[in-house]
Amino acid sequence: MKRMKILSTVVLSLSVLAAPLAGFAADNTDKPKPDKLTTCPVSGDKLDEMGKPYVFVYKGQEVKLCCKNCRKDFDKDPAKYIKKIRSADKTGSTDKDAKN
Repeated sequence: MKRMKILSTVVLSLSVLAAPLAGFAADNTDKPKPDKLTTCPVSGDKLDEMGKPYVFVYKGQEVKLCCKNCRKDFDKDPAKYIKKIRSADKTGSTDKDAKN
C-alpha cells in the first residue's frame, strides 16, 4: 500500500511539473509572417475585388493572392513575389511595391 502511495505521488508530481512545459511548447509555435499587401503581388489587382483572396503559407510567409490562378505564376518565381511582400512589410507600404 505504501508503494502505491509513493508511486501515485511521483506520477502526480511529474504531471504537475510537466504541465507548464506543455503550455510553453504550445505557445512556441511558429506563426507565419503576415502579408500586409492590399493588392495581389502577382497581378497588382486589389484584393477582395474578385471575392475572398487565395491565402497560403510559403516558407513561413503568409501570401495573399487575388485568385487561385495567380498561384501558377507565383510558383514560377516565388522569390520575386516574397520579396515584394516582405519589402512592403519593412517599408509599411501596402500597394506601391505590389505594382512594381
